Amino acid sequence: MKSVALHSLGCKVNRYETDVMGQKLQENGYKIVAFDELADIYIINTCSVTQIADHKSRQMLHKAKRKNPGSVVVACGCYVETDKDKIKEDESIDIIVGNNKKADIVSILDEYFKEQEEAAAKELPGRICMTDINDPSQRYEDMELTRMPGHTRAYIKIQDGCNQFCSYCIIPYARGRIRSRQEADILNEVELLAKDGCKEIVLTGIHISSYGLDRGESELLQLLTKLNDIEGIERIRLSSLEPRIITQESAQKMASLSKVCPHFHLSLQSGSNDTLKRMNRHYSAEEYAEGVRQLRLAYDKPAITTDVIVGFPGETKETFEESRAFVENINFYEMHVFKYSARKGTVAAKMEDQLTDREKTERSNVLLTMTKEQSKSYRQNFIGMTEKILWEDIEEIKGRKYLIGFTSRYVRVAIPEQVAADKNIKSGDITEGTIKEFLSDDTLLI
Repeated sequence: MKSVALHSLGCKVNRYETDVMGQKLQENGYKIVAFDELADIYIINTCSVTQIADHKSRQMLHKAKRKNPGSVVVACGCYVETDKDKIKEDESIDIIVGNNKKADIVSILDEYFKEQEEAAAKELPGRICMTDINDPSQRYEDMELTRMPGHTRAYIKIQDGCNQFCSYCIIPYARGRIRSRQEADILNEVELLAKDGCKEIVLTGIHISSYGLDRGESELLQLLTKLNDIEGIERIRLSSLEPRIITQESAQKMASLSKVCPHFHLSLQSGSNDTLKRMNRHYSAEEYAEGVRQLRLAYDKPAITTDVIVGFPGETKETFEESRAFVENINFYEMHVFKYSARKGTVAAKMEDQLTDREKTERSNVLLTMTKEQSKSYRQNFIGMTEKILWEDIEEIKGRKYLIGFTSRYVRVAIPEQVAADKNIKSGDITEGTIKEFLSDDTLLI
């Protein structure tokens, strides 16, 4: 029995695909081991969203080969798609698997080892298993989880690809055009996971706001309505949404679905219309603010999070201040702040007026300080309130062990491990608890 270690870099889509590959391999006689163990095969699902992600992907591939020089190292994912020439020249890599071939991982490995036996070779020739990801005829790659990779939460991939072509982003070239999964397949997967004990699902994809558009019109609300009816599923979360999808009608519809969590990640990138236009983001700051307003009308204290890029080419002190004031006024639960990094192959990498690292760091620090304060203030709202918590894992905080869980708004809470044991509360349970105080900056105590 050959052993396989898998490692996923980057987004939730990669994590889902890695879980599916691991499941398929295990079902076909391979032994899954931890990545830090010696293995016969290492599979790295790479990321290419930034130059740093490329570097981390190369590091993990080389680390695997160093750990066991006789192992078969498989590179798959976005870095494979965006830097094909470098990947093909990398002697650490034995098999290259493109973004629309991951579902074939078992047959790819089986064929590889079959060729070794037939040739009786000491060294195997490399294999390249890729399609033209940017060919418009590409279809959604069928992948399905039939059991839970974790204790409480499962990621459900509903689409792939992106048609937005933001000027800073390489992902449309790594993932191709939008391709939506069949609704029946999604519902079947979630029903199977619910029977296996899954209580929370997170709908994910490269651009889930476009789900169904390749078939003519948006089908996201229709899908949510049907998922809401699946017995056993208690919570439904959505990964990153485009602000344009949030209207009065859509916000009210989602609020009418009891299992859709009041937790929304609306990608912003900048609060300056000038910067948004150069980013090719397809909406204005005013349209974004209206989407947030509709969510706050439809929900009580919804958790709204976002991404913001600082130091985009041409961002002046004035446009940064405009963006800073905008995000301060919106008052997010959390902001993920990124310093702009030029990505070879994108429009923005060729733009003039690139900022210095010092300028980017200064602006990043301003927003990081702001989001820390705003996030703590948001959590403060729940002290003294009784909330439903989905419990997950045991963690050590300040030298003491706690059972960690999350509210529907994704506020992190903790209960002492011994108290949880006394109350017979364990991972996977949903219980009510009154929030007492802060345990740490990002964790509230039950």
